[in-house]
Amino acid sequence: MKNLAKLLSLLLVVAMLVSALAACQPKNPADTNDETTSGEEPEESPYTKESREIYNAILGDFNAAYQAAKAEANVSKKWAMMAIAEAKLMESAVMLPTSTQGGNYALSRVAPYTVDYCLWGNDDEKWQTALIATEFIKAADRTEMKAKWNELKGTGTYLAWAKQFLADKGYTLQTTYSTSFNSFPMTWDVLATSRAADSQYIVKTYDGLMEYNNEGTQVPALAESVTVSADGLTYTFKIRETSWVDSQGRKVADVKADDFVAGMQHMLDVHGGLEYLIEGIIKGVHEYLHGEITDFAQVGVKATDDRTLVYTLEAPCSYFMTMLGYGVFAPMSRTFYEAKGGKFGAEFDASAANYTYGKTQDDIAYCGPFVVKNATDKSIISFEKNEAYWNKDAMNIDKIQYLYNDGSDTLKAYNDAKANTIAGAGLNASALVQAQQDGLFDDYAYTSATNATSYMAFFNVNRAAFKNFNDGAAISTQSEETAARTHKAMQNVHFRRALAFALDRANYNAQSVGDVLKLVSLRNSYTPANFVYLEEETKVSINGTEKTYAAGTPYGKIMQDQIDADGVKITVYDPQADEGNGSGDGYDGWYSPANAMAELNTAISELADLGITKENPIEIDIPYPSARETYTKKANAFKQSYETALEGYVKVNLVECKNDDEWYYAGYNTEYGYEANYDIYDLSGWGPDYGDPSTYLDTFLPEGAGYMIKCIGIF
Repeated sequence: MKNLAKLLSLLLVVAMLVSALAACQPKNPADTNDETTSGEEPEESPYTKESREIYNAILGDFNAAYQAAKAEANVSKKWAMMAIAEAKLMESAVMLPTSTQGGNYALSRVAPYTVDYCLWGNDDEKWQTALIATEFIKAADRTEMKAKWNELKGTGTYLAWAKQFLADKGYTLQTTYSTSFNSFPMTWDVLATSRAADSQYIVKTYDGLMEYNNEGTQVPALAESVTVSADGLTYTFKIRETSWVDSQGRKVADVKADDFVAGMQHMLDVHGGLEYLIEGIIKGVHEYLHGEITDFAQVGVKATDDRTLVYTLEAPCSYFMTMLGYGVFAPMSRTFYEAKGGKFGAEFDASAANYTYGKTQDDIAYCGPFVVKNATDKSIISFEKNEAYWNKDAMNIDKIQYLYNDGSDTLKAYNDAKANTIAGAGLNASALVQAQQDGLFDDYAYTSATNATSYMAFFNVNRAAFKNFNDGAAISTQSEETAARTHKAMQNVHFRRALAFALDRANYNAQSVGDVLKLVSLRNSYTPANFVYLEEETKVSINGTEKTYAAGTPYGKIMQDQIDADGVKITVYDPQADEGNGSGDGYDGWYSPANAMAELNTAISELADLGITKENPIEIDIPYPSARETYTKKANAFKQSYETALEGYVKVNLVECKNDDEWYYAGYNTEYGYEANYDIYDLSGWGPDYGDPSTYLDTFLPEGAGYMIKCIGIF
């Protein structure tokens, strides 16, 4: 949970940066006295109170159902109840699912399933075992390799088979993995960030306790072994002997069990957005976060000696081991951290003049497969093999380099891939045509696999900012009166549903992947419909009617049954999708101009005092990066869909962001809801951190505990 004292200390500064329209905003976040008497709780801000009121009105049904689910001990029943709670979240229409990663045409030299594979956590960004050919791999060969992976997964033999297969087919391998980037890390401290745009780089610099390998099997990494107590409350890991090095590869310390203790305390001290993941999971974390205890020795993570690490849980947790592949459990060299000015507990101060930990790639220690050799914004981020890495003999890659691409040239990634400057590229609409003209498409193009990352368009229900909080860019053209009407309309569930039903998501998606594949990567819920399946027969109540679900029932089926029972016309699970296997992906279960107008007419009736007419429409601001052709087209797809399907009752203002930084700071780089400078924003999403639906649903908890709740303008 965000630290309230931290929030209050920032409000006066933020007040000078946030431009708000008095007629439509909540009370100014700075309108509070942040002076406290020793021993007293800080006075709660009016903004926090208003956020709570809005949350309870809009998401109260979801939260009540979700809390009941979290209290359920039986795993299958818990999942079924979570599906019911997510149905309420979808019905609230505070966000609209848009797509997932993958599902586009691509050309690549990277052999399939040769990097770490998992639907959750960060391990899929660990690339040290990748097999990369010097030429594009043919689509037919990929198909054969994927079939073999399905046959061999879990045996630990696929990598060796793949290497021999590629050699037999005449491919040669290279040891450098080159790709592109457009977002530079804001920190190199993996324990201080929950942004994928940071962790995708940092995860290559350290190992965790356990790691999912290329076959999706969790195997020991820095832990040589793990034992679990009979009551499921105590996990004991034996730590292997290896070293920390600096960015030059020089040894700075031994890796010890205590480094995991130091890492967790630092993560809780810094409040970077990871802490909520283990609150209520590891004993004492809640109390430490809320200041009820200050002695970290009372928290359930201890090093009993240099090689033994023990976690004590609040209660048995069925998915605890799946959490270990995420940065929240990363180790941190205590001695190196302290040498960079780091302190713990009440003494921690990220603003201290001598505090440099994580500021650059030279300000962290490394125990993973790579060290960072160069990190220059808008240029290059390069990694080289860590010669001290404990498992370096298993590495197939010696160097990784990210090369900057600002996205302004729609053919740059394709041309770079063709020249072997980067290992591969997705084919946007322009690149698809070029690949066909170059004769590469037929033999080499394949459809990339989709994953569990869910991208969303977020609806700001409590907008307070009308230009970017950091630089004043992306200025809204709405008047105070117009903004006030939009503010009230966005708090009406029928208006939000009208917006959700009005977007032709297939056309929106086609702007990036083309018409042929526009449905493949469409997602219809937050948690993927097939993310988990019931492990046993389970009974739950849906609107007072008891229903029995067989073992093997997908999560999405139960979500759909609740939505149907509530009479909301959303399809998040189709049993006939995916060639009859059932899925929540690959079709548009939301778009319907008829449903959009039905919801809008209800909203117009309920909002009669706003006088919504075609001559007096509700205005919606959507920021977009004008330098990026694809996203400019996607923004225009929003505008066209809304103004057509809603028959002129809604007007879309496309707010120009002249570069990526302005676009990111309109929404993605915000920390609090009152900084969100948009009515609708589509540059954000969520990838799961562990193997339980709560990894998604926790992000919409109230009181700032949910990381994504800021995206709808509250907390």
